[in-house]
Amino acid sequence: MIKINRTFVEGLTLKEKAALVTGHDFWFTATVPGVDKMMMTDGPSGLRKQADDADALGLNDSVDAVCFPCSALTASSFDDDMLMKLGENLGIAAKAERVGVLLGPGVNIKRSPLAGRNFEYFSEDPLLAGRMGTAYVKGMQSKGVGVSVKHFALNNRENQRFTNSSNVDERTMREIYLAQFERIVKEAHPATIMCSYNKVNGTLNSQNQRLLTRILRDEWGFDGLVMSDWGAVADHVAALQAGLDLEMPGKGSASVDEIVGVIKDGRLDEEVLNKSALRVLRMVAKWQAKGAVESYDKDAQHEFARKVADDSIVLLKNEHHELPLDKQSSLAVIGELAARPRYQGGGSSHVNAHQVVTPLAAMPQTATYAQGYRLASDAVDDELTAAAVNLARQSQQVVYFMGYPEEMESEGFDKTTIDLPGNQVDLLNQLVQVNHHVTVALQNGSVVAMPWADQANAIVETYLAGEAVGEATWDILTGKVNPSGKLSETFPLRLADNPTYPTFNSEQNEENYHEGLFVGYRYYDSKQLPVRFPFGHGLSYTTFSYHDLKVTDNDDQVQVEFQLTNTGDMPGREVAQIYVGNRVSKVEKPTKELRDFVKVSLEPGQSKTICRTLERRAFAWYNPAEKRWEADNGRYEIYVGSSVEDIRLQQSLDYELGQDPLQKVTAETYVVDIVNHQSPKIKSALEQTGLGRQLTAILQSDSAQIFENIPLRSLVMADIDPQVVQKFIELANI
Repeated sequence: MIKINRTFVEGLTLKEKAALVTGHDFWFTATVPGVDKMMMTDGPSGLRKQADDADALGLNDSVDAVCFPCSALTASSFDDDMLMKLGENLGIAAKAERVGVLLGPGVNIKRSPLAGRNFEYFSEDPLLAGRMGTAYVKGMQSKGVGVSVKHFALNNRENQRFTNSSNVDERTMREIYLAQFERIVKEAHPATIMCSYNKVNGTLNSQNQRLLTRILRDEWGFDGLVMSDWGAVADHVAALQAGLDLEMPGKGSASVDEIVGVIKDGRLDEEVLNKSALRVLRMVAKWQAKGAVESYDKDAQHEFARKVADDSIVLLKNEHHELPLDKQSSLAVIGELAARPRYQGGGSSHVNAHQVVTPLAAMPQTATYAQGYRLASDAVDDELTAAAVNLARQSQQVVYFMGYPEEMESEGFDKTTIDLPGNQVDLLNQLVQVNHHVTVALQNGSVVAMPWADQANAIVETYLAGEAVGEATWDILTGKVNPSGKLSETFPLRLADNPTYPTFNSEQNEENYHEGLFVGYRYYDSKQLPVRFPFGHGLSYTTFSYHDLKVTDNDDQVQVEFQLTNTGDMPGREVAQIYVGNRVSKVEKPTKELRDFVKVSLEPGQSKTICRTLERRAFAWYNPAEKRWEADNGRYEIYVGSSVEDIRLQQSLDYELGQDPLQKVTAETYVVDIVNHQSPKIKSALEQTGLGRQLTAILQSDSAQIFENIPLRSLVMADIDPQVVQKFIELANI
């Protein structure tokens, strides 16, 4: 067996090394003496293996494979174990098909509900995206198949995705848009990272040395391979110098000749090429699948796909206990999406599904179907409408399938609206006039505006539920499965309520992140802005109570303990969410941020004691000036609940983390900060200089509030000697 090391690389010809850092055809690495090529393929939600001469967007047929639910739905499970098993199943399929690296998962943050690729990403929250991604990566790589975590980084819109610049401040970038990548790199050690098409603050990501080398490798310790998204490299030499190892799909001999040329004329150090070539070879050596294609149990994977959807579908609304459906009642099933469901996303993630079971095929035998509308048009079809309304009038219950047609959301372009087609909404308006028991089952890749929500008794969010869409949807509707999914993104009342609304896609070449940290629920919650359905929301057919919260400071950790009880009459699963609110920091902070969650199974009447540990990072914020994560001493609020809005338990905590929020006293420090900061050092300095007595007198006067809001250098206004102030500053900083 050949030993892959620096000596082996140095023994290759310059042309062979140059070939290694550029892709061979669409899906393979190059072959060099002693090392065969390795195949990569798309696969966030299912294996999309194509022939050697295939294309990047899936226009050619791919192999038969199970189509699992999209990431927008799987994240709604809030279930690390489920995502681990999903990764394992995908790894089994990929290894059987002799795929070395599967391209996924996508973990970018859902910044705007208009972003065309939101169905392929997990969440608007970096903790949830990071936890789901970490479990997925661990599961897949445990089966001997590498992953490519994508799209690194700040790939939050599709229009002009090859050239637009995501412009963001450092703190927002670290806390919101890089945190999930950091977690996955440090905890799951992915085989590869895929850089995105866009620029960050003006620098193309494929040649962004700060992103690809200084942050990813030097800070986080990533030791795998960095590859480009397909066609993301504009300057291969600059990309190699920045830390990109593999250009995909490569430009054939032109790419090889280019690298050979710049090495020979001295524009690229050969050592840079050697490092990248070695990383490619190590990737191939570790992850290359050997032997012939094998069979695997696709039927078993189909059943698992159904279970994933069962675990993830979200019951948004259930007034008057409309669901589960009454098995004795006559049922009308309406909507073309029941017969032609949207069960997967468009673009590079498209899977040649093994066995699609439609809602129409899986509906109860006693149900009757009417098409109702045409997906290919948003115009009302009077004949279809009349038939559907007549069926609803004759039935005791209605399940109405609504959603986005595929042409409305896909990789490659952004949406222009989050409203459903007019013909679908018009039909709903007519159905509820003739039947008061209407349930809406949604099929969509991302957020939907629901001005019509009050008209339906029940609303079920299935997102893009994979090939078992029909079976899983009826599992929930009939009560065979008790729903336990929770929204991984906020559903606003209107698109205009989203913080990115004024600026998203407003410039062709620049995407300015004016909202900063206030993405998704961080914005709605902090602004106390009403939403249709909040982050973390999801109902059950049973009920849960939270009680007996205990919060304990344990050095650099906080222990959160509480009781969770199933107070209903059927088994169920609840996602208990823990949020932290910083009440001490001098920098802007959202009202609360998700810092932990756990999914708990409970029998009727059963209680469990839930014990969770919050590490120091759960209380930290990124200080760009100091280039580090910091946590402040002082008051925090710990919230425990069923969603970001449905908080059941709350407790304040004075936490000493070792980082003083008033790190240095200067002439610019305000009096109110000195007064409120009663550390022994400050107290001693106030006493030694006599400044404490003078401030006490001022703050007991009628002008107290005015003087609280001035800096120390301005105390001369109160006839306080500047030398006394200066002596206090010196003592306070010893």
